[in-house]
Amino acid sequence: MSEEAHFLAIDIGASGGRVILGRWDGSRFALEDIHRFANGMEERDGHLFWNVDRLWREIQAGMRRYAACEDDARLKGIGIDTWAVDYVLLDAHGAPLGDPYAYRDPRNEGMAELVDQIIPPQELYERTGLQRLPFNTLYQLYAERNDPRLAAAAMLLLIPDFFHYRLTGKQVAEYTNATTTMFLDARRRTWATDLLERLGLPAHILPPLVMPGTRLGPLSPDVQQAVGFRSPAEVIAVGSHDTASAVAAIPGLDEHSAYISSGTWSLVGVERTEPLINEEARQFNVTNEGGVYGTIRLLKNVSGLWLLQECQRRWNEEGLHLTWDAIVAQAAAAPPLRCLIDPDAPEFLPVGDMPARIRDYCQRSGQPVPETVGEIARCCLESLALRYRQVIDALEHLTGQSISTVRIVGGGSQNALLCQLTADACRRTVVAGPAEGTALGNILVQAIATGHLPDLAMARQAAAASVPQQVYTPQTTVHREADSR
Repeated sequence: MSEEAHFLAIDIGASGGRVILGRWDGSRFALEDIHRFANGMEERDGHLFWNVDRLWREIQAGMRRYAACEDDARLKGIGIDTWAVDYVLLDAHGAPLGDPYAYRDPRNEGMAELVDQIIPPQELYERTGLQRLPFNTLYQLYAERNDPRLAAAAMLLLIPDFFHYRLTGKQVAEYTNATTTMFLDARRRTWATDLLERLGLPAHILPPLVMPGTRLGPLSPDVQQAVGFRSPAEVIAVGSHDTASAVAAIPGLDEHSAYISSGTWSLVGVERTEPLINEEARQFNVTNEGGVYGTIRLLKNVSGLWLLQECQRRWNEEGLHLTWDAIVAQAAAAPPLRCLIDPDAPEFLPVGDMPARIRDYCQRSGQPVPETVGEIARCCLESLALRYRQVIDALEHLTGQSISTVRIVGGGSQNALLCQLTADACRRTVVAGPAEGTALGNILVQAIATGHLPDLAMARQAAAASVPQQVYTPQTTVHREADSR
């Protein structure tokens, strides 16, 4: 048997990050937590920011923990993925021009409509194939068009690319995350610099594109010394958009499957080889994002567990201190389908008192108003499940592909109630897992890049052999009552 190979996945989401070790024995991966840490937006002077210096300290802490307990001569790769759209601006010396704004920052309000006056939405979709979301990078940059720091910027790096830079000194843009900016040509798979120029935004600050699987090079000597590695470790550009990594790890994903990458957001989609860009797709507001190894993720962003995360935060502030399991248990005990919300309604996007917003929505729409923790949580989960069905039915229509299976990865795959509600609402079999799909997909791309696996198909077979999955079949037709609402 060959020597065990190690891969480190640095996976950072909007609510938390983790450094995970993947041990490859030649047939399967064993995943092991090395380090976990919280993440969240910080409010300063009426704006929301990400503290990238703190995240960088956490990344290094995870690498130190690995170095302290493992033989780093076995480490074949390090990959990083994060959420999309947000960016760091660097000056001419490579220093950050302040912390990056967070995508939920209120400065983005109204920017899409201003951009529409210069570039019609139909033209923007035809070029980029991207879903219209108020926080797309294009709209964020337009909100910053008169900010002195943009005028001083020499380079724009999306969040995972900023950490690539901190690790290696290389300034590049990994393709899967670049496709979320709204200034990348979806068909040519190159920067659409003319779109920025028409908006009076600097195009010279964009770095060169690299594809997932690109070997960026070793850790810089300073970082290697700081984290205590004895051997040089190679950094590999994986699917640096966390959804791209998550989808890479889905076993059995085929033309009759839809996927849900379930976390703070729910990314509901299908995998294709070419973008689907037409007026019907634009009207339904689906997005064509780049996947690993030539794939396209045709998907729609749906508000995910953010609804309950914000509810939990509010309940904690009120002194309830409820665990996640306790919230889900109370939801399971609550009566079904008393009230429903549109999870993607604009009022649920910002930080704030989510339980109050849900009650207000239900009252305005003439429904029973949920009062208890269980009633509010049940409303969130059932509304998400029904929204999943709407999106999957639309994807089936748009692509002409019959979808019989829904494959859920990410943290939401561990929520048995949500998975069963999804099976019931979608009237399709749900296969849940892997829970750490993003980290596993990150590791799989590293393994392909280093020759430990031959291709994506074999990587997904290795994923199936490495992680448990749970099957949920539709148990009730009660959700059909919601069709008329």
